[in-house]
Amino acid sequence: MSDLLERLRGRGWRLTAQRRVVAEVLDGEHVHLTADEVHARAAAKLPEISRATVYNTLGELVSLGEVIEVSTDRRAMRYDPNAHRSHQHLVCARCGTIRDVHPSGDPLRDLPDAERFGFSVSDVEITYRGVCPSCASG
Repeated sequence: MSDLLERLRGRGWRLTAQRRVVAEVLDGEHVHLTADEVHARAAAKLPEISRATVYNTLGELVSLGEVIEVSTDRRAMRYDPNAHRSHQHLVCARCGTIRDVHPSGDPLRDLPDAERFGFSVSDVEITYRGVCPSCASG
């Protein structure tokens, strides 16, 4: 589970009411919301929060390295609070549900030197695609 609020408190990040509600919306396991989804959920808790405040807060959280931007469908960017535990994503090709997965092994280490073409590789993004149980049964 994400511990976003605790991490932000530990950093001494000033938690205004708006920042707190954005962090609360993002906090949790398997959270991969778009900015518009974050805004809608935040506005349900704090009606006066503006879309600009949500976008600015998301940008700050990404800059701090506390939230990562995820693009799994080449459309809206999604925001993932599980920025400090290496993981990949499993995406349903029908409904778009995203789950964090932690496969064994190290994909960065598993890339042979001959396949690096001289690159100094620092990061790997793997997206597994399939059909979730809900879509498969329906």
